[in-house]
Amino acid sequence: MADTSGHADRADRLVRAALICGGAGKLCPADRVTQLLEAIIKPGDRIAIEGDNQKQADFLAAALTKVDPARIHDLHMVQPVLALPEHLAVFERGIANRLDFAFAGPQSRKLADLVAAKTVRIGAIHTYLELYARMLVDLTPHVALIVADQADREGNLYTGPNTEDTPTIAEAAAFRGGVVVAQVNEIVDRLPRVDIPSDWVDVVVPSPTPYRLDPLFTRDPAKIRDENVLMAMMAIAAVYEPYQVRCLNHGIGYATAAIELILPTFGVRRGLKGKVASHFVLNPHPTLIPAIEAGFVESVYCFGSEVGMEQYVSKRAGIFPIGADGTLRSNRTLAQIAGQYACDLFIGGTLQIDAQGNSSTATMGRITGFGGAPNMGADPRGRRHDSPAWLRAGQEAGDSLRGRKLVVQMVQTRQPNGDPSFVERLDAFDLAASAGLALPPVMIYGDDVTHVITEHGVANLLRCRSPQEREAALRAVAGDTDFGRRQSSNTSDDLRRHRIVMVPADLGIDTETATRDWLAAKTIDDLVTASGGLYVPPAKFRSAAATHA
Repeated sequence: MADTSGHADRADRLVRAALICGGAGKLCPADRVTQLLEAIIKPGDRIAIEGDNQKQADFLAAALTKVDPARIHDLHMVQPVLALPEHLAVFERGIANRLDFAFAGPQSRKLADLVAAKTVRIGAIHTYLELYARMLVDLTPHVALIVADQADREGNLYTGPNTEDTPTIAEAAAFRGGVVVAQVNEIVDRLPRVDIPSDWVDVVVPSPTPYRLDPLFTRDPAKIRDENVLMAMMAIAAVYEPYQVRCLNHGIGYATAAIELILPTFGVRRGLKGKVASHFVLNPHPTLIPAIEAGFVESVYCFGSEVGMEQYVSKRAGIFPIGADGTLRSNRTLAQIAGQYACDLFIGGTLQIDAQGNSSTATMGRITGFGGAPNMGADPRGRRHDSPAWLRAGQEAGDSLRGRKLVVQMVQTRQPNGDPSFVERLDAFDLAASAGLALPPVMIYGDDVTHVITEHGVANLLRCRSPQEREAALRAVAGDTDFGRRQSSNTSDDLRRHRIVMVPADLGIDTETATRDWLAAKTIDDLVTASGGLYVPPAKFRSAAATHA
């Protein structure tokens, strides 16, 4: 006989939810939301709170911290991002004790403390796609707490430009007997478009204040340094140009922001317009505006939106995916897939790289997590379509049967706090032992990395034919660190002769002219001007713009 216990349990939970809603259909008054959660959640349940990179179900997260731990306890939290203090407060209050997640940037240090204190038991540090997949298989939420811009009285949801994780989390719960609760900014009679249908949604809670939305991907051009520009120039000359990279994903950081801002200047000087960087899988970075306006960019598919870019994006329907309502439609799950399979290049940064090229952002005292980097920064073995970049990378690696994805780690030899970026042994190994993890939390495995770029040069690992040669190439670009000093200059010079290592001069770059002068926009105000006034920077960036004026 088929097992229908999950759906029977769901019916019981919805009966209790209806009593709390008090005859208002799917609408639950904000002042009863904690009662609602106590009515629909059971001890030991798996709970997903929508905490995306940018938008947060913050009202529901706060309400969950207020439930009675005597009634609701031993919860297993399954969520992509730990962004708010409330996301960890449920562990401190004894409401939850298990966690499976993907990224914890804002809460990384506090998470490390709670893991060390045995307050949090980590199942795994996932990639986004990996966690979404497990939500559909063995980590299905019993209750999903999601967030949207608007709802109508039937429970249909409009997510606006920041759809992000909402469809995946809602679907995972809705079709396995779970209960879906949506926090919304307002109730309207008619939605601009329906992003989540009402039969996926069980309860709607109008929030007293709009949900939190962070401009996570905005980088102020005024903070881009000459070293970032130099590294950006090397990236274009050593990777974008020779491999003819057209489809790509950029990680977050000042080095990749510098690439975006020198495409209309340095890229044009190298004759690359129409030849590289035309199709992005990327949030609408403000620093991409000059390249769009210069005609470099043909399309951008988005994980989410970016605060202040809404008007600009809506007016560039030929570039961004815009709905009939005139606003962006984003989807983090689909963007992760696009970044993995449709892109020829992933370029991002890290906190540590070891002698084998393994990298991680999980260090002792700071469990940041990985987000989507391991998916997009890995060679997808299932890929079958070809491109010039993919084929050339495979040929350089000595593979006559298939191509290779370009995976570039772009990192200065020392972190801003002075710690070396290159180490003999990743902190991830010690972290695994202390946190009880079966394997060290490596973000990108060394055998997937094709290039490493520092302020000293480029290591092309595709051309290395042994682990010893790869290690030597990494030491050659590690600069004045203990890691770099363990190699003789003769060995590094030999690698240069074989074009395994390239310094700026080898790429036709004069370090004396590698300055901020190449930036197509040097301030936030310049980005506003480039957008024709359509970009409206968030308040903290407007303050920065005024300071630099």
